[in-house]
Formats: sequence, C-alpha cells, structure tokens
Amino acid sequence: MHHSPGLLQLGALSLVPTALGGILFGLALAAPPGPMNAVIAEESALRGWRAGFLAGLGAMTADACFLVLAVLGAATIITETPGLRRVMIGAGGLLMLWFAYGAVQEANTVVTEGESSVASGDSRGFRKALVLALTNPYQVAFWLTVGVGLLEPGVVDVASYVPAVGSDALTVQTGHPVLLGGFFGGIGIWITGFPAAIVAARTRIERLAPLVAWISAAVLAGTGVLFLLRAL
Repeated sequence: MHHSPGLLQLGALSLVPTALGGILFGLALAAPPGPMNAVIAEESALRGWRAGFLAGLGAMTADACFLVLAVLGAATIITETPGLRRVMIGAGGLLMLWFAYGAVQEANTVVTEGESSVASGDSRGFRKALVLALTNPYQVAFWLTVGVGLLEPGVVDVASYVPAVGSDALTVQTGHPVLLGGFFGGIGIWITGFPAAIVAARTRIERLAPLVAWISAAVLAGTGVLFLLRAL
C-alpha cells in the first residue's frame, strides 16, 4: 500500500500536539522542587554541568525502569503490599539523610579549601539520584496513576477544558510512542537546562556553590525526616 507525501505530512502534523503534550508532562514531573532536583543542583554547583546532567540522567533512568514495570504490571505489587511500601519509604528517608550529611560536608569543604577541592572529586550524582528515585514509592505511584493513563491507548482533547478554544484544537493521543518520546524529551530538556542555569549562576555569584549545597542538604534532610515519619 502506497501513501502520498501529503497524507504522510498531515499524519505527522497531527502528532505535533501529542509530542508537545508529552514534553509538558515530562517538564511537569521533572521541574518541581524536591530531592531529585536538590541532588542535581548540588552536583551542578560543586562539580559542573556534566555532573548535574548525570544526576538528572540517574533520575530519568529510574523513570524508564518504572515505565517498564508499569507496562509489565509489576509496579502494582509495591502499592498493594503495605509492608514493602513502608520499607521503601524508610529506606528512602535514610538515604536522603545520608546524602544530606554528605552535602553539608562538601559545602564546608568548599568554604575551607575552595571549589577545586570538590570539583576534582568523583561525581556520584548518577548513582545518588538513581537510588533515591528507585526507593521513592511516590514515583512508583505516579507511574501507576498518571503513567498508566499515558500508556493506555486513547485520545485526550485538551482544548475542551480551555474556554474559548475550539474542540479538537489540541488533541493528545495517549499510548502513542510519540507521547512517551516527548515525555522523556521534556525530562531531558530539564536535566540539560537546569544544571546549565545553576552553573551560569555560579559563575556570576561568588560563593554560590556552598549555598546551593546547604540548601540541597536542607531539602534532602527535610524530605528524609518526612519519609521516616511516614514509614513509622
């Protein structure tokens, strides 16, 4: 069967809203403040863009793992097993407190010995973000709710929820590979741009690196305490 170039072009154009919707979903998941962005900010401020990007890549790798689990239906075991969920919350809380302690130590090292003493060290941001994300049951819950909705074939007319906008003006096709590609593309945009913004600010504001590390430590410690309280 042969398709004319015009029909193929129209088909591709019809997927543009789906791709844009996926990008917006990805940005909405990646951008809010939290432990993942705290790790990305800390790595970027102390070690540069590459370290921050690798930390973000660790979090995105965890999302890819949860995507596979959601497709296989295995992720439901976590939410349906209260004991396992509690262990994950407790383990995530302890890890956050440990990483917060490390962030404080590195911030103090920058203050006393200079940025070069930390910047030259080995970046563990990828492993830190990956482990934190994999032990975060709320990230699993996302893939069991919103994520499942993205995976199931269907159509969402976004324009119907916006006044004064015609119906079918912005139709997103759920369950389409383009939507998932846009989703991870949106996360990729964030983990590329956010570290770059932190590094650019660091070059303009003197002694920003330890400040970012202390703020990251506070976010990690606060979230870790909340996780432990919920686990108990």
